[in-house]
Amino acid sequence: MVAPDAATILVVEDEIAQLETLRYNLEKEGFRVISAEDGEEAVLVSREEIPDLIVLDWMLPSLSGIEVCRRIKGSDDTAEIPVIMLTARGEESDRVRGLETGADDYMVKPYGVGELVARIRARLRKTRPSAIGKILTFEDITIDTDQHRATRADKPLKLGPTEYRLLTVFMERPKRVWSRDSLLDRVWGMDADVDLRTVDVHVGRLRKALNSNGASDLIRTVRGAGYSLDSSA
Repeated sequence: MVAPDAATILVVEDEIAQLETLRYNLEKEGFRVISAEDGEEAVLVSREEIPDLIVLDWMLPSLSGIEVCRRIKGSDDTAEIPVIMLTARGEESDRVRGLETGADDYMVKPYGVGELVARIRARLRKTRPSAIGKILTFEDITIDTDQHRATRADKPLKLGPTEYRLLTVFMERPKRVWSRDSLLDRVWGMDADVDLRTVDVHVGRLRKALNSNGASDLIRTVRGAGYSLDSSA
């Protein structure tokens, strides 16, 4: 079973057999996989789900992978999502075109799934470090994701499992404002039957734990938008 805080990979592929092969192998590696089978759906899903990384086929119905990449990279909400483009086009001019459109990496078919997974992990080390066991820091807060340990000013933080996952999400992208829906999906999982009010309760518990020794409050509440880990809180 995929963990609720696993990195989310959007696979955009119109060949069903290829899509299911990628889904199987990525889920086996511990990733959460969502999918789209044409370009229009890919743009919509990327904006609704905000995945951690996109594996994007060049040849797609309705919109080409190039155009999908251009739209994803042209939107403030999705511009930072890494895109790995898959294509049968091996010419240098095509690779250059894909990279100039905003793709972060490029693999020519046929490719090895093992190499694709390695490239995904390499990108996630920069954008979703907790997914591959890195130490996260912000101000005087540190999370050792391998040891599952959090400290503030070198003092252990007493966090429940949910508060720990919440803090990890905030620490991965400090200053980003997370909506309650986004936190619900990332921390509890998309299929969880949890009320949005529950997010507020657990953010309150996390805030209390972080401030237990009289430290400054780093969780900023953005009215009508959500929460952010921010030194200006």
